[in-house]
Amino acid sequence: MKKRCTAVVLAAGSGSRMKSSTAKQFMLLDGKPLIWYSLHAVEQSRVIDDCVLVTGAEDIPYVRREILGKYNLRKVSLVVAGGRERSESVYNALCAMATEGMKAPNGDGYVFIHDGARPFVTEALLESLYEQVCRYRACVAAVPVKDTIKIADESGFVAQTPERKRLWAVQTPQVFETALITEAYCRLFEASQGRQKGEEHIPMTDDAMVLENMLKVPVKLVESSYENIKITTPEDIRTAEGICAERAEKPEKKAGDKAAEKSA
Repeated sequence: MKKRCTAVVLAAGSGSRMKSSTAKQFMLLDGKPLIWYSLHAVEQSRVIDDCVLVTGAEDIPYVRREILGKYNLRKVSLVVAGGRERSESVYNALCAMATEGMKAPNGDGYVFIHDGARPFVTEALLESLYEQVCRYRACVAAVPVKDTIKIADESGFVAQTPERKRLWAVQTPQVFETALITEAYCRLFEASQGRQKGEEHIPMTDDAMVLENMLKVPVKLVESSYENIKITTPEDIRTAEGICAERAEKPEKKAGDKAAEKSA
């Protein structure tokens, strides 16, 4: 029996590197707000049951009116305010999932945490991640690194060149048993509350890192697509426009169509 799957879509960033007065998540991509793409993928998914959208507190009325209402996005059960850092935004969403506001509170299912600035998540990827999280409890979308990576020392000289075949660039969605990732974030929050003034703060740049550090749980890498890009700079918008144009010419085949081709 399929367990409940809740998407947490993060759209609370300021997008300062976009050099725009409009918040990145609301900038138009092929005529639609950037955040629409992730929410539309959630809305159409056979895997995802409902969604918590995280955005800036001041943007919540706008999001309800101009995004959810305008585009009739019904799977979004809650819109919650983000925090100062990504980890705080995720923690707020996980706490919200335990409230009565959810259509079905998700305590023993799975949570798909996704950056709203990644517009090209596919149903095939969501289904693959669901299959793997059922087996491994924690998994992340990722792609093998194409470039040679150098580790620098404090002076900016090469200190080490890791073996490329073992390096992956991690993306989102990142998917976990709900209870597992909630416990990890609770421990992170407790640790931050108990940190002494002047004590070193190690930023958690993704959810897998929280799980790795707080609970020492292994995380499975699930191969994704190089098209699953994150929009961070103006150059990324131009790349995304090219992907949109290509997909308009060659619409993505449904997962069932691909399976039929393989069995043919």
